[in-house]
Amino acid sequence: MVYSLLRPLLSLLDAEQAHRLAIAGLKALPLGGTNQADGPAATQVAGLDFPNPLGMAAGFDKNAEVPDALLGVGFGFAEVGSITPLPQDGNPRPRLFRLDEDCGVINRMGFNNGGSEAAVGRLARRAGRPGIVGINIGANKDSPDRQADYATMARLMAPLASYLAVNVSSPNTPGLRALQDEGALAGLLDAVLEARGRAGPPVFLKVAPDLEVSDIDAIARIAVDKQLGALIIANTTVSRPPLKSRHGGQTGGLSGAPLRDLAQQRLRDFRSATGGAIALVGVGGIASAEDAWARIRAGASLVQLYSAMAFQGPGIARAVTRGLERLMRDDGFATIAEAVGTE
Repeated sequence: MVYSLLRPLLSLLDAEQAHRLAIAGLKALPLGGTNQADGPAATQVAGLDFPNPLGMAAGFDKNAEVPDALLGVGFGFAEVGSITPLPQDGNPRPRLFRLDEDCGVINRMGFNNGGSEAAVGRLARRAGRPGIVGINIGANKDSPDRQADYATMARLMAPLASYLAVNVSSPNTPGLRALQDEGALAGLLDAVLEARGRAGPPVFLKVAPDLEVSDIDAIARIAVDKQLGALIIANTTVSRPPLKSRHGGQTGGLSGAPLRDLAQQRLRDFRSATGGAIALVGVGGIASAEDAWARIRAGASLVQLYSAMAFQGPGIARAVTRGLERLMRDDGFATIAEAVGTE
């Protein structure tokens, strides 16, 4: 209710200013989170017990400032980052655009974040608190050795993360998506897994929706071979469906409702390519319980959202999870896990 009152005021602000205000508002909330993973929507993925399958996607809490607040408003897990070894400013502003008429967002942020040292300090202070917090790791734009950057981040963040998410799919760092190529990806994951250590957290891989069939088959094969914890399907798209907003021509990655159908299809493609041998996390265009349920029925063990919260506010987390519990019952499933891939 409070957000519905504030929404017209937030829409008058630059999108990046509104985002910073949202972070500040979450910082003012009492610490949340729960270690109770025995509710009706609880599920287990990669050895982790999730209170519910809905997570906050990376990109919202880039600097790991409010993971516990996100858990407190109802998300089953929070993924912070992307975080790079060194601080970087990202691309010039303006670089974040709300597409109000399309319920979408275009961003060309460019891995702007305060760097690993600051993030390690914040994450270390939450040690011992309940809740699943994934850490999304990236490479600095000007790094001479991006593989080494990912290895460094895996080593630093492994003791602090419930899982590590390797982001090689942002369209806003030149050349980054080339790391999805078969040879480069296998070497990168080997370096990350070695740096994480045998006792480290599971490793998830986040991929782009703009992939060819051969790319999907190769990534699926590598992910299964390396025994990754999950594939996150998918990041923002550089493709452009018809858009109504005046910002529709901006360069960058498109997310929100215009990405939904592409992300849904890409999830189906990876489900087919992996044969269910690895967990999938569905993200992109999810704005309701029905969207999340469709992604689960298509093969996602977990789902994430971000852009929809900009339009609906933090109450979306509890609304989606309550809706998922209802849809699960209506369709005759006792657990989320039973419904995965039953489309």
